Amino acid sequence: MSSDEEIMDDFNGTSHEDVKNSLKDRSKKVAQTKEMLSKQALKSKEILSKQAVKIAKRAEEHEQFIEKVTHFCGVLGFGAFCFLLGARPQDIPYTYCLFYVIFVPLRWIYYRYKKWHYFLLDFCYYANAIFLVMLLFYPRNEKLFMVCFSFAEGPLAWALIIWRCSLVFNSADKLVSVLIHLLPGIVFFTIRWWDLVFFEAMHPEGTAPRASWPYAESKSYLWTWLFLVPLAAYSLWQLLYFLIVDVLRRQRMLRDPEVMTSYRELSKKSQKANNMWWRLSCLLGEQNRLFMFILLQALFTVATMALTVPIFLSYRLHVIFQILKVSATIWNGASFLLEVMPKQVILKEKRKTETQPGQTRQDHSSVVQEVQ
Repeated sequence: MSSDEEIMDDFNGTSHEDVKNSLKDRSKKVAQTKEMLSKQALKSKEILSKQAVKIAKRAEEHEQFIEKVTHFCGVLGFGAFCFLLGARPQDIPYTYCLFYVIFVPLRWIYYRYKKWHYFLLDFCYYANAIFLVMLLFYPRNEKLFMVCFSFAEGPLAWALIIWRCSLVFNSADKLVSVLIHLLPGIVFFTIRWWDLVFFEAMHPEGTAPRASWPYAESKSYLWTWLFLVPLAAYSLWQLLYFLIVDVLRRQRMLRDPEVMTSYRELSKKSQKANNMWWRLSCLLGEQNRLFMFILLQALFTVATMALTVPIFLSYRLHVIFQILKVSATIWNGASFLLEVMPKQVILKEKRKTETQPGQTRQDHSSVVQEVQ
């Protein structure tokens, strides 16, 4: 009996050690498997991060290429326009019409994608549509010409200076915004002082030829068609804009705060800068800020339209005003390139450096969780 018990004890001892060894081997294998999986996961994360960096670099290179092409086309086109202005001023109105029918629909498509399409209901597009109708269908109408002159050299022209529009050739959006406000004034300047054919086409039938223009030179005639009638047309636009944006589309605006309008954009920028416009807009309280915005815009329009009368009568004053507009946009463009863009690049690089360490820590923790 004693020998049998010893044999059984040896057998039990041997099996216990084998089980322990097998468990150790399995734990080692599990640890090795975890380590292998973690290494593979880290490698896959590194590969994905490298691919993401490559994609980001390609996107940045693509964006830079587009900016270079835009700059090239913008400078070339602006130079060609200046040459055309001196060589064939009679073709400037049709050049403007060609620009409008090409770039405004493209801008609507881009703005629709960005949820900025309500910008195309602004007064500048309303006025430009009237310019297009006048130049193509009613070129002999002197009174309509004077209304268009008041729009072009009034609110649209002064908006370049007041709202600091920037002539930046590598930004298609900024370039089109400047041209929408700048080109009409140049068009009506050429018709007013340089284009004799257009001048003769507006000669009323049954009247003797005269060297001055308009043919009816009374002060009341000038103020009626350069100030009162344009102001009435502006009031009609303001009423339509309020009904469409603030009444008919009000619920749409409330549902989606990303949809931008001129009021939202100016309020956002003014509040951020805490400038004079933001302080003026709250004179009647927060609840009447929209009314104050409309009132300030109306006062701006009245003042700038009143200035079109002396500009219309003086060639020298009109030339000085053209130089002032172009100089202001060029100066603002230089300020944007030398002051704003470097800050944007620094901020962009700072965001990259801040997000990359966070992403690596997040990736590492996700890898550990997946392995566990």
